[in-house]
Order: sequence, then structure tokens, then C-alpha cells
Amino acid sequence: MIALTVAEIAEATGGRVEGDPATVVTGAVTLDSRAVAAGDLFVAVAGERVDGHDYLGAAVSSGAVAALVTRPDPALTCVVVDDAVVALGRLAALVHGRLTAGGLRTLAITGSSGKTSTKDLLGQVLATAGATVSPPGSYNNDIGLPLTVLSADEGTEFLVLEMGARGPGHIARLCGVARPQVGVVLNVGSAHLGEFGSPDGIAQAKGELVEALDEDGTAVLNADDARVLGMAPRTRARVVTTGRGEEAVVRATDVTLDGSARPRFTLVTAGERHAVALRVVGEHQVANALSAAGAALAAGMTPEQVAGALSAAEPRSRWRMEVDRRDDGVIVVNDAYNANPESMRAALAALAGLPATRRIAVLGAMAELGPDADAEHVRLGRDAVAAGVDVVIAVGPDAVGIAEGATASGRRAGEESVHVPDRAAGLELLSELLRPGDVVLVKASRSYGLELLAADLLGGPE
Repeated sequence: MIALTVAEIAEATGGRVEGDPATVVTGAVTLDSRAVAAGDLFVAVAGERVDGHDYLGAAVSSGAVAALVTRPDPALTCVVVDDAVVALGRLAALVHGRLTAGGLRTLAITGSSGKTSTKDLLGQVLATAGATVSPPGSYNNDIGLPLTVLSADEGTEFLVLEMGARGPGHIARLCGVARPQVGVVLNVGSAHLGEFGSPDGIAQAKGELVEALDEDGTAVLNADDARVLGMAPRTRARVVTTGRGEEAVVRATDVTLDGSARPRFTLVTAGERHAVALRVVGEHQVANALSAAGAALAAGMTPEQVAGALSAAEPRSRWRMEVDRRDDGVIVVNDAYNANPESMRAALAALAGLPATRRIAVLGAMAELGPDADAEHVRLGRDAVAAGVDVVIAVGPDAVGIAEGATASGRRAGEESVHVPDRAAGLELLSELLRPGDVVLVKASRSYGLELLAADLLGGPE
């Protein structure tokens, strides 16, 4: 973070200082006392299971010079606020404003699925053009996004942000912390459908990103998604469309998959054509790459530069189409970070593209789908069979419909379509079932923890 005095932090957050207001924070901002280093600002957040105030002593011992708290500690200079998370956002807004005035370019990404994968691609592409901050993982909420902003400094040229939404107004609030110059909307799917009520409700919320753009900004919209394309009238910014259709400003042609299901395509834009060979798995990554390309072009890169950087970009965040081969020849695909109907189908299509003796899908439930959840799980079982999956294993009580759908589509119950009660039962079954040449996909919503099953299959810790 840029260096700030405690007095400046208090002014930005609306807090009061207890201790020395002239204390200067020269390090990072962190919520994890284990990560504190000399000069840092420790933010004590009281969560459901852990209260950061219990770790103020550890933060002092590790070198923290100040803390943002709701309950002060006399051993440490503190800025006392009513709500530490709100204050964190206000502090990030101060820092972002100063850095933007100094020339920082901010690019934000939202969508029902693919946000983190696209953020990872875009961050690596922009890094070839200048100093870039783009964190690993999904730092896309009221805590993660401010922490991302606060990790930038005067040397940062590009800041890549991921914006999630759990309700109306959430993205607008995040844009209030860090207003982007480039806004990317990937898709409108079924993620959190139970909270938004309808796809149109999701589209309304996702479109808050393009509404926040100024006239000199750029909205990068996926033209292959009608609801995303429909956001164009909601922005004052210039609109750049991406997709496979000829009308898209940034498009992909000649899409193929190599023997490891990694996409190859020709990037077509501005009258130029350049070959792209992605290193990430699954044809769905083409759309993510096009969105990243559109954003990078808006930030000033050339089509040739973008194509070369996309081809060099590696998978970064965990549990997203991670492909590992065991010593016995079994391939484990860990895509268990999260799931909704669209991302499930994309993962199944990627599984179908991998060479295998047998394709086995180990699927947990999809959370937050609302009243259609049961039907969507049955449909997923059918989709798995249609994708060519040989064995469908549904894990957990909420996933029983997946096995029912696979059985209804012709897979033998108890053999090719199996429901197991939990992760331990799944591991036991797979230990007996798997043989060399098999490819096994593991995927579920994050709350079901199937990434642990994938780790078990690989014989190591999480």
C-alpha cells in the first residue's frame, strides 16, 4: 500500500485515533495475523467463527504498527471505527483515488461464471505491458476487493478487480470503492439464482458495473450472451463486443482443442488475425480469453501483443480445471471451486475433450439455485450422460437428483450411476473403481468441499 499516517487513515475511515496519529503505515494491509510483517496495518474483523481482535497481540509481535478495530488495544496504535469492513472499503477508496490521479488504470470483471479464470488471464496479459496487480483466487467481495486495491502502490500501472454480487447493489457498492475505467461482463447464468429470483434479476445486478463507467471508459460485453449484450444501452462508455459471431468486435474463429483439451483459435480484431494457443483446459475458456483480450485492447495493448500474452498465460487459481496425472495413469481434474448449471456443463464438455479409457464425473450439489434446484440436479445427471460420461458419482444428500438423472438417461444404477452419502464414501468407491487410463472430474459448489476429495485422490493434503 502507499504510505499513510494513522491520522490519514482515521480521516478516510471516519474513525478516531487511540495512540499516535503520526504513526506511518509503510507495509501492507492484512486481516491475517499470521501474515503480518513490519510496518503493516492489521484489520481486526469480527467474523462468525474468528474475531480478529483476539489476535491483536500476535499482530503487534509480528511488527504491525497500527490496527483498524472496533475495540481498541492499549498496546497498539488503533483507528477505532463502527464497522471494520466498511472502514476497509473507505480506506481502499482513498488509496484508489490517489493512484487513479497518478495514472492507474483499473479493469473490473463480473459475470455468473468464469470471473476468476478471466481475471487470471487478463492479469497475466497486462503484466507484459506494465506493472499489474491481480490477486490469485476470488477476492471479489467487500473484503477481498478492498484488499486487492490496497495492495497497489505508486508503481502499479494496471489494477485488475473481480466483482461478485450476492444481491442488488453489491457491484455498485464495489464500484464506489474502486471505479474502473474498463468493465467486463462475461455472462448471465444461474449462479445465486435463489437470491436474485430470475436471470433478469441477475442481469440487472451484473449491469451495475457498466452503469458505473464514465464516458471515457470501455464496456467489454460478451455478444454471445443476449442478456449481456442487452446491457449496452445502460452505459455511457464505449462498448466493445466479444464472441464468436461475425458481429463481435473481438472474435474467435477456427476454434479447436488439442489432445489435452486446451483451446486453439484465431483472434480476429481491428483487421488483424493472430493465432492463440491457450494453456488452460476447456473450450469455455475461449469466451474468457476473448473477454480478457477485449479488456487488454481497451487498456492500450495491440492485438499481436494480446495474442502472444494469452498464449503464454498459465492457470493460476486453485481448483479450477486443475489437471494432475497420478503415478498409476489416472488423471484427476479438480474443478471443485464452485458450480452452477452453466459451469457444470462447461466442465463436462472439457472432460469429454480429454482422451480417456473411461470418463468419470464425481459431482456434488449446486447451491443457491432456488425452487428449481431439484430439477436442475436431475438435468445435470442427464447432461453428464449426454456429454459421454461413462460413470456418474453423485456425492452428498443434496446431489441425489444427479444420479437419478443419469439413471434415467441409461446409466446402470449402482454401477454407472451411483449416489454416495459423503466424501469418505466417494473416496472408498473410487479407490476400488479407478484404473489406468481413467479421467475423473471432481466438481461441486464450494460449500460442499469436494476439492478435498480431489486432493485425497491425488494422495496428498489439500
